[in-house]
Amino acid sequence: MKIGLFDHIEDGARPLTTLFDERLKFAEVADAAGIYCLHLAEHHATPLNMVPVPGVYMGAVARATRRMRMGPLVYLLPLYSPLRLIEEICMLDHLSYGRLDVGVGRGVSPYELKYHKVEHADSRDIFIDAFNCVSAGLTTDSLSYKGAHYVYENVPIALRPLQQPHPPFWYASSNEIGSTWAGEHGLHFVTLGPTPFAKANIGAFKMALAKRGSPAQPKAEFSNGVAIGVLRHIFVADTDAEARRFGKPAMDIHLANLNWLRSKHGVTGLTSRLNVPRGATFEDCVADGSVIAGSPQTVRAEIERQVGELGVNYLLTYLFLGTMTLPDALRSLNLFSTEVMPHLVKL
Repeated sequence: MKIGLFDHIEDGARPLTTLFDERLKFAEVADAAGIYCLHLAEHHATPLNMVPVPGVYMGAVARATRRMRMGPLVYLLPLYSPLRLIEEICMLDHLSYGRLDVGVGRGVSPYELKYHKVEHADSRDIFIDAFNCVSAGLTTDSLSYKGAHYVYENVPIALRPLQQPHPPFWYASSNEIGSTWAGEHGLHFVTLGPTPFAKANIGAFKMALAKRGSPAQPKAEFSNGVAIGVLRHIFVADTDAEARRFGKPAMDIHLANLNWLRSKHGVTGLTSRLNVPRGATFEDCVADGSVIAGSPQTVRAEIERQVGELGVNYLLTYLFLGTMTLPDALRSLNLFSTEVMPHLVKL
């Protein structure tokens, strides 16, 4: 079992410079604690995400850390020029000395896509075309590619990634269609949501991967060479009550930010790909398994239970969110890394 770290870096109700400084400090401590990889979300036009250009932030993380891997989860491929993204990936791989992992996706929010003049109905086809183009461009000195949305002829590719043939690709899915696609292409995989929902996505991924036979870029540190993960919001304190003290307000603000664009557009029900069943409160999320909060003993027991039920080998922890203070986040990370992680790595 490997342990990763996820973040949106949402609006923390303090100056952005302070927020960035705190998150970079948190990344340094996570690196020293043995966290495997920092995965960063990409969202646009919403307080859910204050780093809508994840590559810029990852460049800073690359020089603030030494061992921890890093990467977007995910780059929203329909919003990028494949040529520009090929160059960015290569730069980040060298800035991090080969520690880059590249998450790719189409984008979960139809509102964000439409702001960028991309229709949600077209986004899957655009994503697949962009993924094929970027994959080809990372392994050649001269790119010739012809797809439905991207066409290039003899474009010089002056940069090559440090990792060969290129950094590993990851896919994060909130539905069985995307989970199946990830398995068919042998990507490393993460899902989220209530335990039964996550279990269905993991099952779809495993079935598709079994038919494929093997991952596209095996990682020796994971069983069967492939990361199969689940995202969980985790709050650890000396007591269950103390974890709730800072976990509840952080999660309630986070839930409001997740729904911010939907609320702005006057949407109160589930629409399109915003299809993750999600509790409305901290208590709801604890009940459905997507939030794990309490003392180290409480947190460890619940994680071990879920790992056994879900059959994952990667736990993607979300430890710093909402308007949590840096001291609360660091205390939670310290307790998790010293009193919970040593037991999980043996699973």
